[in-house]
Amino acid sequence: MMRQYELVERVTRYNAEADEALLNKAYVYAMQKHGMQKRDSGDLYFSHPLEVAAILTELKLDESTIAVALLHDTIEDTDATRNEIDDLFGERIGELVEGLTKIKRLDLVSKKTEQAEHLRRLLLAVSDDIRVLLVKLADRLHNMRTLHHVPVHKRARIAQETMEIYAPLAGRMGMQGMRDELEELAFSHLNPQAHETVTGHLAELAEKNKNLIYEITTDLREKLREHDIDADVNSRQKKPYSVFRKMEHKALAFEQLSDIFGFRILLGDEEDCYRTLGLVHTRWQMVPGRFKDFISTPKQNGYQSIHTTVIGPSSQRVELQIRTRQMHEVAEYGVAAHTVYKDLHSGASNGAQSMDAYSTLRRTIEQLAEGANPEEFLEHTKLELFLDQVFCFTPKGRIIALPKGATPIDFAYAVHTDVGNSCVGCKVNGQIMPVITQLSNGDEVEIIRSKAQLPPAAWESVVVTGKARSAIRKASRDAIRKQYSGLGARILERAFDRAGKPFDREAIDAALSRLARTSVDDVLTDVGRGELPSPDVLRAVFPDYKDERATAKPAAKEEGWFGLKAGAGMIFRFPGSRRRARKDADDKGDDDSGAIPIRGVGGELPVRFSQSGGAVPGDRIVGIVEPGQGITIFPIESPVLKHFEDQPDRWLDVRWDIDENDRQRFPATIKLSAINEPGTLATIAEVIANNDGNIHNLSMSAQSSDFTDMAIDMEVWDLNHLNRIIHQLAKKPVVSVVERVTG
Repeated sequence: MMRQYELVERVTRYNAEADEALLNKAYVYAMQKHGMQKRDSGDLYFSHPLEVAAILTELKLDESTIAVALLHDTIEDTDATRNEIDDLFGERIGELVEGLTKIKRLDLVSKKTEQAEHLRRLLLAVSDDIRVLLVKLADRLHNMRTLHHVPVHKRARIAQETMEIYAPLAGRMGMQGMRDELEELAFSHLNPQAHETVTGHLAELAEKNKNLIYEITTDLREKLREHDIDADVNSRQKKPYSVFRKMEHKALAFEQLSDIFGFRILLGDEEDCYRTLGLVHTRWQMVPGRFKDFISTPKQNGYQSIHTTVIGPSSQRVELQIRTRQMHEVAEYGVAAHTVYKDLHSGASNGAQSMDAYSTLRRTIEQLAEGANPEEFLEHTKLELFLDQVFCFTPKGRIIALPKGATPIDFAYAVHTDVGNSCVGCKVNGQIMPVITQLSNGDEVEIIRSKAQLPPAAWESVVVTGKARSAIRKASRDAIRKQYSGLGARILERAFDRAGKPFDREAIDAALSRLARTSVDDVLTDVGRGELPSPDVLRAVFPDYKDERATAKPAAKEEGWFGLKAGAGMIFRFPGSRRRARKDADDKGDDDSGAIPIRGVGGELPVRFSQSGGAVPGDRIVGIVEPGQGITIFPIESPVLKHFEDQPDRWLDVRWDIDENDRQRFPATIKLSAINEPGTLATIAEVIANNDGNIHNLSMSAQSSDFTDMAIDMEVWDLNHLNRIIHQLAKKPVVSVVERVTG
């Protein structure tokens, strides 16, 4: 275990002005508080925070962060208190230690929810101070290094979480060295057999190609020396997990991989980088499509480098990374790079490009924090933070960074939520393209917009960014809520009118406390959903209102069209029942202005048609409110309606409202009995097709050896259209009986 003076020496080696007293005090305090506590390995528990601190010294972090690392488990696992830490080490260190403690203290229902809420709290804490993330990543790294001491049944879950969350997050912050080690450790636990196989192959390949590697390294050094370029040239080998991931993703055998070895050239400044690129391409042939310039266009995590692949000695593909030494430090340590970290907290302007990783993360977290629930936050975070990127351009030249596989829809939402919500089409590099086209590096994207557009819910399965997916879900929820609110308003207007009361939103607003709702819109939406009966709203607004139906006593049923029996010389009528609906229609004739207009599915109201036969224009119809599902439309003759006779509040007067300029088909079902012989089905289908009907579904059952029963779900324009099809089917010799199904 590292001694106290050794830790202090580690810090002062890169920061001579470090506060040694703070480090000494934190070391002693944490050691005393943890006392004789033990880890699963049997080691003293204090060895864990000490190793976390040691990892952070390798990243050359300041003494305050090292102190937080030493103290990060004291509140959670000892009798230490926040006040005590504030008094001894200052409020800021106390806040960071408590923040890390809160991330741990979760008692949630499911592992998925726990992981999501854990990540939400971590990222929100990170947005306030990056040191929370640095300590947490170092904490996870040491836990992974000692994972073999953890009970077997816990290892896979911890390793999977590391692979899915912590390793990509380290990469997102530009800390590639830490990401590589986290992935490697997780890989060895999640798939030990594959890890062992790939590691063995890599060792064999390194031995086999050591002479070639030496030849390429020497050649590069000499070429650069000839042109007075001061450079460090090093070879590197792909990590086992990186190799395995590529084999799995591209379905390649190990022998098919051509980029196992790469070379890194470190230089003094950007000018040398581009001079070196020219020399390399002059010396060897470049592989087309394998050149990327991340110096002129850095990644969002601050990464800068030139990547190219050339055909080297022995016709081998050779991957090269060309960067400055400062770029290399940022590439390895990301936001933890010492100079970058000082800029972060001092407000200096140096290294501003490198801090894009942190500023971008903060903006992303602000967007992700709007997620509807922890699981959605987790999904969006994985989408938004952890994918490789492509860089596209607006027509004005603004760069938009997107995950690989992103579409113009993702691009539109990346520009602005309003742009995404109003997107109806796009141009990619000047050509009209589908909005589901996958974008490539360098594409110029122009979004075509319409104020009348709402994002289709189906877009959610197409987009790859969390922001786009979240915005589409929100727009869908808002559209559905608007539909239910509109329906609720119409229901209440009719209910108030029948009660002889004025419909007044202000009066409803005054009664919100009695309705246990927070806004008038909530009331309207819940009425539309069928979750709040309209009489309850009437009674809340007008306490003296009495619903006559509440005191009436329904009579016993008798057989008959409406299933109602005369009691004491009179018939009891439910005001919203089928009898009332038919009587209203007869009394009003063509004057049905008080009914709710129904145009079809997908309009301003949440409407669907009965699955037992549907309904078509020309039918007399009635609406039934289905809680949470909107209105279901039935023909007035449907026998299914008898099930709703004792639920009058669910009945709605509705009427057709057909737009002649935007005709729609409507669902209808017919059943028929036909002769069981070859060609019968073709004859029936031909009649329907010739009459412009559209078969949606077909089921058949053998009535006997001579006849077959069929049920055909189809779509027609109106009742006349349906009757014409039925009439022509009835004339066919192969059809015995045909009739419409209404329930």
